[in-house]
Amino acid sequence: MATIKLTLSMDEDTIQTAKRIASESNMSVSKLFKNLITAVETEKRTKDPVLEKIRNTEIPDWIKQLSVVSKPTPDFDHKAEYHKHLEEKYSV
Repeated sequence: MATIKLTLSMDEDTIQTAKRIASESNMSVSKLFKNLITAVETEKRTKDPVLEKIRNTEIPDWIKQLSVVSKPTPDFDHKAEYHKHLEEKYSV
């Protein structure tokens, strides 16, 4: 991936803090910034209220019971069953 130069404006204390954190972590300030942006984006996705609601929703038992079988029968002939259904429905 090609890199593009970016200029950020911030106060001297923030710059020194960023340099110190990057140095302690053995990385560049650019890499520190990239990690921060990635972490914020990941947290945003995981903290999405709609997704949180879906994740925390318990599936009711009546919905779980709608599943007739856990695995399909391997020798089931779908076409034959469908033709049988059509004959029963439309035969006189």
